[in-house]
Amino acid sequence: MIINYPGQIDWRVLALSAGVCIASTLLFALVPAVQASHVDLSGALKTESGGVVGGRGRSRLRSSLVLVQVSLSFVLLAGTGLLLQSLKRIEDASPGFSTQGVVTSSVDLFSAGYNAERAKAFDDQLLERVRAIPGVESVAYARVRPFSYRNYSSASIAIDGYQPAPDERPAADYNEVGEGYFATIGIPLVSGREFNRTDDENAPLVAVVNETMAAMYWPGKDPIGQRLQVKDRWMQVIGVAKLSNYRTKIEEPKPFFYVPLRQNFSVTGGLMIRTRQNPAAMMTALAQEIHALDPNLAPLDTITMQEQVNRMSYSQRLAVTLVAVFGGMALLLAAIGLYAVMSYAVSQSTRELGLRMALGAEAADLLRLVMRLMGSLLYKVSPRDPLAFGLAFVIMTIVALVACFLPAWRATRIDPVRALRS
Repeated sequence: MIINYPGQIDWRVLALSAGVCIASTLLFALVPAVQASHVDLSGALKTESGGVVGGRGRSRLRSSLVLVQVSLSFVLLAGTGLLLQSLKRIEDASPGFSTQGVVTSSVDLFSAGYNAERAKAFDDQLLERVRAIPGVESVAYARVRPFSYRNYSSASIAIDGYQPAPDERPAADYNEVGEGYFATIGIPLVSGREFNRTDDENAPLVAVVNETMAAMYWPGKDPIGQRLQVKDRWMQVIGVAKLSNYRTKIEEPKPFFYVPLRQNFSVTGGLMIRTRQNPAAMMTALAQEIHALDPNLAPLDTITMQEQVNRMSYSQRLAVTLVAVFGGMALLLAAIGLYAVMSYAVSQSTRELGLRMALGAEAADLLRLVMRLMGSLLYKVSPRDPLAFGLAFVIMTIVALVACFLPAWRATRIDPVRALRS
């Protein structure tokens, strides 16, 4: 059995990475910015300057680097917005079955040394006991619970009357489920019936297929009564189930079918309980019933179906977290870079600014002149998602304005008389 586990964030590594990024920022960006902000204005007045508007060739490299910073920050912020919206849509989307009022659990009979016969007897007794718990509406077993980390069974299949293409190899995943599974999990049946207690090892082999499989292999026909072959065994289709998700909400529709657990029994399996009880109370009652049957056993991983589904959106939440962290760091770098470049540009343009003020320029005029320099630093792209890209643009604009305001404000405080006499 192969079990896939999701990746986990090591917060120590993340903290160290953040510390390195911050230290690098302070070392390579903040120190030059501080130095630039303490330029001797009197000495600068005596040197030649390219001016605020002209002489941009010598600062092209600095401006290009800041442009890259702002551009990457914009992309990261926009990506964060897109991922947040995607995550919200994933959370709001239906998996094709009911997650409310369903509690899932399992019992490790394999590790406890149960063989198949003993496990069947235990399962039957536990089903009866759980059904008798007040508030329980239905209960069912399944070898693999939806949205779990276990792998479904998979096999090549043959369809009676279906001729595959020369390069086609029909195959599908399937799950072994017990009676009452579809009612318990809340997957509607489009046609036919679901499994019952008599679909055991002594009964004819049967299967329930999903809508995608029915449309793929029996187009324009009623799949009920048709046959498919799995591992050299022919079974009859007795039902068509509504399409649902099996591992994640973002998976593509695919052919899938179900077989009775008793016709392909597995000692390992999961239990699903539809109940009106509070989940915590249901978990406690389930633990008592299992312990009553075998004092050495206890339920494993007892959670609600909604929690089970939420676990499988972990990768999307991780992506949002990481992109948001990196976006914030990039935003800080961009703000520091903008401040450093603008502060240096103002310090190199003191003579021109003083002359403009001597000729009658107001403080607001100089403020607009200096702030105009940041226009070429904003990375504009054609938005695919107006909300995400629009929000990123607003944030970047605010940060750019804040980063440029202090150098611009310093420019308005120049004394034109002193500047021209020096």
